[in-house]
Amino acid sequence: MATTIGAFGALFAATFIFLTGSGLLSTLLSTRMAMEGFSSTTAGIVMSCYFSGLLIGSFVCHRLIQHVGHIRAFTVFAATATAVILLHGLYLSAWFWAVLRFLSGIVTFGMFMVIESWLNECTASHLRGRVFSIYMTLTYLGIGIGQQLLNIGDIRSNELFILTGVIFSLCMVPVSATEGVHPSLPETKPYHFFAIFRKSPLGMLGCMAAGLSNSAFYALTPVLCNRIGMSLHQLSWIMSITVFCGLAAQWVVGSISDRFDRTMVLGVISTAIAIFSALIFISRQTTFVTIFLQMGLFGMMMFAVYPVSVARAHDVFGGQDAVAVSAGLLFAYSIGASLSPIAASTIMTLSGTPLGLFAFWCLVNGGLAVATIYLRKREKIEIVPVEDQVAFVPMKSTSPVAMTLDPRADYEE
Repeated sequence: MATTIGAFGALFAATFIFLTGSGLLSTLLSTRMAMEGFSSTTAGIVMSCYFSGLLIGSFVCHRLIQHVGHIRAFTVFAATATAVILLHGLYLSAWFWAVLRFLSGIVTFGMFMVIESWLNECTASHLRGRVFSIYMTLTYLGIGIGQQLLNIGDIRSNELFILTGVIFSLCMVPVSATEGVHPSLPETKPYHFFAIFRKSPLGMLGCMAAGLSNSAFYALTPVLCNRIGMSLHQLSWIMSITVFCGLAAQWVVGSISDRFDRTMVLGVISTAIAIFSALIFISRQTTFVTIFLQMGLFGMMMFAVYPVSVARAHDVFGGQDAVAVSAGLLFAYSIGASLSPIAASTIMTLSGTPLGLFAFWCLVNGGLAVATIYLRKREKIEIVPVEDQVAFVPMKSTSPVAMTLDPRADYEE
């Protein structure tokens, strides 16, 4: 393990640094808008622009990387991200911030693509699983630790924007100082969205539901906490505990899903999320301790939906076109993530309470549970024997390039 970390130390450091900044920025913007009196719907629209930017980035970022190389491209993306972050403190406007969030999404996707393709190029086949797990762990740790940085500055001033800009600029250092190869982007394999859906509808629906749930968490949980009177310190811990519990639970859920039919596991998880969210919405308990414990449990379930859904799709497709299939699933996730903040904020407004966010989660995951039951009952999905299922891999949505690192994908040196 130490040897692996040492070999990829610069790239792992860059990943951790920029995701720490990314985690801080997302929560900072949502909290600042709530404190400035922006409506939940307005905040949802602004935050959804980031996920739309990620979606657009998947189509445009590879061109710059192929044209100027990985190091120069990463410098361009990171420098642009730094400038965009600092511009948030220049002018407080929902529409101005929406444009900035869109640009942030594009350049952040580019940074993911550079790091992941570099790791892919330099990773021996027998180390792919280990490198992938370390990389995914660092993404969660960076985002979770970034929440705690909210406590070191005045959120109504520009201090935290400056700090976030500094963090993003620092992630250029390990990449720029690396004495390594100049890798090529992995070959892009075309995928057919509807063909994937026809063969693995549950995997596709699960990924879309995960996008709906996860992006609503990052975009609107700070708004929820502000509306119910949580302090900034309490908000940071609620965000952190949700992310950390989500990371820890993936290993447990993975062990379970490797021993049982994944359609059943996905149905149980989605049903549990729907019931748990409904109980929170109905109970209206808003004390810090209660929300803290509830969000820890919620994170354990919510962040498991995406990797279980991806694993389910790989069960059906096997090793055939694994990278292309994963790219299609990530596209489905991104569609859900782009729509989620707007839909969730609308439900929060219509319900008349910030706890309407839990009603949104109940509807999304309840819908996934119903779809699972319907598809199984109508025999619309293929039930893969447990012994033929692929191995579960803890993961987070980043870019399609990460899928080439996924040890489930066929890989030839």
